Amino acid sequence: MKKILSTLCVALMAVAAIAQQPVITFEKTEHDFGKINESDGRVSTVFSFKNEGMAPLVLSNVRASCGCTTPTWTKEPIEPGQTGSITVTYNPNGRPGRFQKTVTITSNATEATTRVYIKGEVIPKQAKPVNKYNVAVGDLSMKGLVLDLGTVKKGENKSGDLEYTNLTKEDHNVELATNAADNYVINQVTLPAVKPNEVGKFIFALDSKATKLYGPVEVNAYVVIDGKKVIDDAHKLTIKANIVEDFSAMTPEQKQQAPIIETQNEFNAGKVAAGKVLKFKMPIKNIGVNPLEIRRAYCMDKTLVCKAPKAIKSGKKEAVTVEINAKALNPGNYSREIIVITNDYQNAIKKIKLNFTVE
Repeated sequence: MKKILSTLCVALMAVAAIAQQPVITFEKTEHDFGKINESDGRVSTVFSFKNEGMAPLVLSNVRASCGCTTPTWTKEPIEPGQTGSITVTYNPNGRPGRFQKTVTITSNATEATTRVYIKGEVIPKQAKPVNKYNVAVGDLSMKGLVLDLGTVKKGENKSGDLEYTNLTKEDHNVELATNAADNYVINQVTLPAVKPNEVGKFIFALDSKATKLYGPVEVNAYVVIDGKKVIDDAHKLTIKANIVEDFSAMTPEQKQQAPIIETQNEFNAGKVAAGKVLKFKMPIKNIGVNPLEIRRAYCMDKTLVCKAPKAIKSGKKEAVTVEINAKALNPGNYSREIIVITNDYQNAIKKIKLNFTVE
């Protein structure tokens, strides 16, 4: 009997102790912001709570589940029957789409850890309109100054355009000046007399049949405004293309009779004194049947000049001569790529590595 009474007393004391603790009760534990605009910035909501216990309530910590959510709360003790609040602020900047965040509250209440939640959907900012004509060409404005037509098969006619507009308040006359030697690129101005805010096009058509060139080509045209021809980079348009031979129509018989290029993949030209010019020969042999026609031999480095024979007969060997101009080169070891374009349908573009030393 004594043991039962003792157990009962302990239980009553525990209940009494609990009754003396603070109790935190929230008016709401979740807030839905609904749809909010990213451009409107931060949004906030208040979670109010009451201490329904018999002792002062102290919030020791309030933390959010991510840095985009910031809580502030009542720091002083909340007496029994009194209220406090937690303000939760969400930053939507750079966070489009739906969100749900948790705020964890730690206190001395009977329930030591409680949580509240926020959610919503961020409507992203509308992108500001970008002025696509942001390259100044005299009194005109353009999207860009370079037109790359990409790969053009020999015999093909390929075209493209560059847009221009007049962002001034006056009318302007527009035309193009080109080099007569570049007559394989035909140009057209769609709006010769352009009014304010009107949009026109420079149309360029590359006729690969009209040139003997193969490989990368580059043609310049100059924008002439109101009859004032200015030859400088600020008025220069560049048209690029890569002209390649089309072997798709070759018959099996033609392929059997085709030329075949044979050469080393790498040569060592030796040493060249600084300020001097060295000539080096790279042997090339035709081990096919028909003549090997060398369309072009070149190096992208302008300190090297390549000279090649027009054709190499079956079984014969010729050479591509490379002149290395060391006047513009500092002493050291160099490696350059020589590109030889031929009518060998299996290896039309042959890349050869050339090593040399400037002393």
